[in-house]
Amino acid sequence: MGTRYLVDTNVIIDYLENKLPENAIAFLDSLEMQLSIISRIELLAWPKIGHQQLNELNGFISVSRVFNLAEDVVLKIIEIRKLYSIKLPDAIIAATALANNLISITRNTADFKRIQNLEVLNPWAIS
Repeated sequence: MGTRYLVDTNVIIDYLENKLPENAIAFLDSLEMQLSIISRIELLAWPKIGHQQLNELNGFISVSRVFNLAEDVVLKIIEIRKLYSIKLPDAIIAATALANNLISITRNTADFKRIQNLEVLNPWAIS
């Protein structure tokens, strides 16, 4: 099994709005999409979402692997929140990536790079 990635909500939104560089889009297109449950929630609660976009998002999510909050992830979230004082959604994404040995793809590298053992990839840095 090769390298696996967890895609952050901000990257998914940029991807769906075609705001990412071509290299990043091609890279993401080559992946099996893997999301945290918080990304599913954030996407479906996205304020700018219209009816057609909601259908597109539901289709996108249905072909993605969504990680729910298993107990090991919950314990890791608590640990991350105590150690790094980051927002709960970011802690959920980081804990999901760590618990499942995934590299987090996010443009929010400032918060995530502080978390020990979490590998982070900025889609804007993909060449």
